[in-house]
Amino acid sequence: MSKTFFMPLLAFETSCDETSAAVVHQGRVLSSIVASQIALHAEYGGVVPELAAREHLHNLLPVAREALRQASVSNEQLEAVAAAQGPGLPSALMVGIKAAQAVAFVLRRPFFGIHHHEAHLYSPWIRGNPPVMDFSDFQPNLSLIVSGGHTMLVHVQAELKHRLLGATVDDAAGECFDKVGKLIGLAYPAGPQIDRLAEQGNPKAFDFPRPMINDQNDDFSFSGLKTSVRYFLRDNPAVMTDGRCLRDLCASVQAAIVDVLVTKTIRAAKRLGVTCVTASGGVSCNRALRKQLSAACARERFSVRLADPEFCTDNAAMIGAVAEHKFRHHVKETSLDADIHPNWSLCSEEAVR
Repeated sequence: MSKTFFMPLLAFETSCDETSAAVVHQGRVLSSIVASQIALHAEYGGVVPELAAREHLHNLLPVAREALRQASVSNEQLEAVAAAQGPGLPSALMVGIKAAQAVAFVLRRPFFGIHHHEAHLYSPWIRGNPPVMDFSDFQPNLSLIVSGGHTMLVHVQAELKHRLLGATVDDAAGECFDKVGKLIGLAYPAGPQIDRLAEQGNPKAFDFPRPMINDQNDDFSFSGLKTSVRYFLRDNPAVMTDGRCLRDLCASVQAAIVDVLVTKTIRAAKRLGVTCVTASGGVSCNRALRKQLSAACARERFSVRLADPEFCTDNAAMIGAVAEHKFRHHVKETSLDADIHPNWSLCSEEAVR
């Protein structure tokens, strides 16, 4: 029996370079505010942890106020508070979790520290207008979480019960996109730009390796692909000044990454005997990945559920939705003295309670 839940929950997400706050009520996302730091970090070609933490300190209060305002909710109406507890950048995580714990302490409300990847894991079930985390047609599934820092496959056996199958052993897919983008002179983050350029390119123009695609495990590796592109550019410098060749290069690199992701995801789903596949995380916004994963699932007669683009990247709505779901199902709250978990594994007991 789930817990009756009449009042809203406020959530924070500050695990990397997005400052986000959201208000969730009975599964409904009443507001979801995200302040991006892309422009700040683009100058450095990647996220600078100390700058990210300072920007979180600057943004968190106005973002939280706006989330409450849009939801028409006052502090006193809050039932609980949540924040991403890990994994992530230590200094960035600290801003969000300490703010959430302080609010919970002052209001005497329960606090929930949420695993960032667990939130991504269930974000494909947030849908509709207004968005609602809806498990009415939930079924066991194979989930691909793919982002700038992580690439992993997870077997979701039931609501709030899951098992990590495999992860990246070096560069994540998003990291590969960004590093290849840097090699060809694209600004950070390069993934969306490669996606746009690839749309007009030939994905078969250049043959790049598909690392670990034939390995029967569920792990990923993309550092070799990045190195292959580096050597290709060294040996073919004219590509950098030829717009058509550059688009072909982007399409070919993207094809290699997507091929690995789709092949290993479908293979794992077939092995496990599940008939539903989900995808989430920032890289799941990639149009080629969404198209090819959907097509592969259709061929195998799998249902597919892709996180809506607004919930693919880091956001507090997914944190709040999972926290509220746990509260309603009597999952023990997190101590107000709990620390951050920068390297928190998804397979740990705390992540699957």
